[in-house]
This record gives sequence, C-alpha cells and structure tokens, in this order.
Amino acid sequence: MNKTLTKAFSFTAYLTIIIFIATGCNKGGSTTPGSVPVLTTTDVTIDATGTSAYSGGLITETLTEGLLGYGVCWSSTNQSPSIADSKTTDTVNLVGFTSKITGLSPKTTYYLRAYATNSAGTGYGNIIQFTTSADLSAAAGTVSTFVGNASAGFIDGTGASAFFDSPDGLTIDASGNIYVADSFNSAIRKVTSGGEVTTVSGKGAIGYLDGPVASAKFYAPQSLIADAGGNIYVADMGNNMIRKISASGVVSTLAGSGDAGYADGTGSNATFNTPRGLAIDPQGDIYVADQGNNLIRKVTAAGVVTTVAGNRTGGYLDNATATSAEFNHPSGVAIDAQGNVYVADLLNHAIRKISTAGIVTTYAGGPKQTGLVGNAGDIAFDTKGNLFISDQNGRVLEITTGKVLLSIAGKTATTGFADGQGAAALFNSPQGIVADASGNIWIADNANNRIRKIVPPSGI
Repeated sequence: MNKTLTKAFSFTAYLTIIIFIATGCNKGGSTTPGSVPVLTTTDVTIDATGTSAYSGGLITETLTEGLLGYGVCWSSTNQSPSIADSKTTDTVNLVGFTSKITGLSPKTTYYLRAYATNSAGTGYGNIIQFTTSADLSAAAGTVSTFVGNASAGFIDGTGASAFFDSPDGLTIDASGNIYVADSFNSAIRKVTSGGEVTTVSGKGAIGYLDGPVASAKFYAPQSLIADAGGNIYVADMGNNMIRKISASGVVSTLAGSGDAGYADGTGSNATFNTPRGLAIDPQGDIYVADQGNNLIRKVTAAGVVTTVAGNRTGGYLDNATATSAEFNHPSGVAIDAQGNVYVADLLNHAIRKISTAGIVTTYAGGPKQTGLVGNAGDIAFDTKGNLFISDQNGRVLEITTGKVLLSIAGKTATTGFADGQGAAALFNSPQGIVADASGNIWIADNANNRIRKIVPPSGI
C-alpha cells in the first residue's frame, strides 16, 4: 500500500485566495450605497503569557465602496471601543481577517470589536469582553505511553506488546474503551482501560467488504466515532466511504459509492473524496471533514448526505454563507455543547468555526499565523468545554474555556519519542485526539505507532 495515502499532506502547500473587496464586490445581502461597512467580530484567543491575543472580523453585507482599512480596536476602560482607542491596522485583501493584539496586561479585562472603514465612515462589529490570564506559558501536561511500541506491526496484546501501524483516529465508547483507526493495517482496534489491545475488524490488508466484523475489510481508515447506542462509524478514506460497525458486530456502508467524487445524496448515491475527520451531534448526525473536496459534509442515520460548508475550492475565506466559505484540506471536526462545528483546517493552519447560523469564521490561527496552531490534524472537546488540538508538527495544544491558547505537550518542529512533562515530551506526527470522561487526553502518535495519554495541567 502507498503510505503517502494516509500520511499528512505536504505542509509546504500554502494558498491564500485574494478577494478584491472594491466597488461591486458581492459577499452578502444588500446595503444602501454610501453606507458604512457591516461586520461581525470573531472570537478572541488569548496567548498563554496574557500579554497578547488574536481576533478579527468578517464583512457580512455587500460592499458598495472599497475599504480604506480594517482591524480590531480595544480598551480596558471604554466598553464601546473605537478607532480612537488602541487598534490594529490590517492589509485589506479579504472579507474576513485576523489580527494580533499586543501590549496587553495580564489578568485585565478588555473590550474589543472589529472595525472597517470606507469613504462613508467606520462600521463596527459586536463587542467582545475578555480577560487576559496570568502568565500560563509554563503550564504543562504529563505524557505517558499507554499501548504500542516503536515497531510497526499488527499484533494484539497488552501495553507495549501490542503493535500498530500508523494509528490515526481515536474515539471512546460509553464504557471507556478506546477504538483506534489503525490506518496502515486497515483495521479497527480496541483498547481496554487495562491496556489490552484486540482487533475489532479488518484483516491487516486493504480491501472493501461489508458483513460480520470477522470478515469485513477496510482501506486505510482515518477516523472513527462512537454513538450512544454502541455503534461505531468509520471514515474509510481509501474506499471514500463512511462505514458503520453496529453494536451487534456487523459492518455496513452508510454512505459513499467507493469512487472519489462529489455528490450529495443518499447511501451509494453520495460520493466523497478522501474523508478524514468525524464528529457526531446529539441527534446522531455525523459531520465529515471531506478533505479532498475541501468540504464539511453531514450524514444522517439514514445515510442522507448534504454539504454543510465549503465550496470545493482549496483556499481561505470566512463567509456569512457557509457554502461560500473556503477550506484547505480540512482534517478534523468537533462539535461544542451549543451545536457549533469546529474544523481543523490543516493547510490553512487554522481552527475554523461554523456557527449554528451557518457563519464561518476563524477561531484560532490562519495563514498569516502559521505557528499559532501549526498543522492542526484533529480536534476534540472535553466535558468542560476545553478544546484540544493535535499539531502534526509535534505538539498538543489546548484552548481553555477562558479562550487561552496553551501548548501543553511536545515541541514544535521537533520529532521523536519521549514521555514526560510539557516540552520534554516528544511526539512524531500526532494525529487523532480524544478526551475521556475524567478529562484525560488520548493521542494517536502516528509515526511512533503508539497511543499516548496526557493528563492536562490542573486548575486551568
């Protein structure tokens, strides 16, 4: 099997779609000629030091005149900040933009909003109140190895006696068992709380076959998710399908024809192109990072496939209309308690957010801030609402409920293997990530052929 199929795409790829927002640019509803820009403010993410933060804005209505400038403005005293207060000034080239805010004081409350100026005046977005943290840059998680060893193989066993070959996706069932998309073995493996590894389905060789788990075949599965009924859904990337392993042990195809392509529809009438990440909402609908199509798709329990966001163009564009937004090789998805969908947008070096109203914004990172979240391969929420990110460059990140971005384990652009705390721990292309009911974080350490455990820093 060609191992390039399931390895991360080349990270030298870099594409920013330039959107000319001059007279006549059409990006939303109508507005009166000569009116000021209408926009929203995007989420604030605070740096671990408490002295800088990241935000931005999104133009939500049609522009009738060219923009003269935009950015964000903020104040610790003025609850309705304006461009007369502290502000950033960003290059005008996209209807959605990100800004880095510097010179903040730790443990201080600020008020921030986006602004955009044209010849008619300055329009402002909604106001966001946020409080910077104390310096948390030393906060560190504790990393240990749970199962697997350095050698690639396909052997069941306990702890280090078990062998994987490039494990990718992870999920946890209601009993606390971890399931692994063991990609190069084309198998689904199960890991108990005691570290015992068994094979659920798959033969160690690529193929496609529905039926009892003992005889079913997969082709480089990348991600999987368990529902409340004990069923497991698999992003069978090499087969361009979403497969289902029922609680009774039968494998079936939920959606996808087996051919790489793009079509919404039901069951085999729908097509995907290298589906990667999966998430499931409380209604049982599955969200798919359809990586090759640069789309986020939804699959119902009946196998009905629709497109949620993206337009198949590989680019970077936030938008008030989800299917006009652009992604670049999305690789992971997660859903928060309010029903918003988050996307690990791999080649845009960003975490994107699709609101319940269908507005796509940048939650963290972006092409101009490539080091912030790195090459985000997968994302997961814990029960408290903290968001965890596997950076394929070698780190595990956390965005706390207070919107503070922490690097809790690993070291960027450094590959290796070491257990330990914080940057002393090393990974080699961390991929799938999941949180258990106790708040522990589990990582598929892909190129180290191991499943690792992280105990996050306490009190954050």
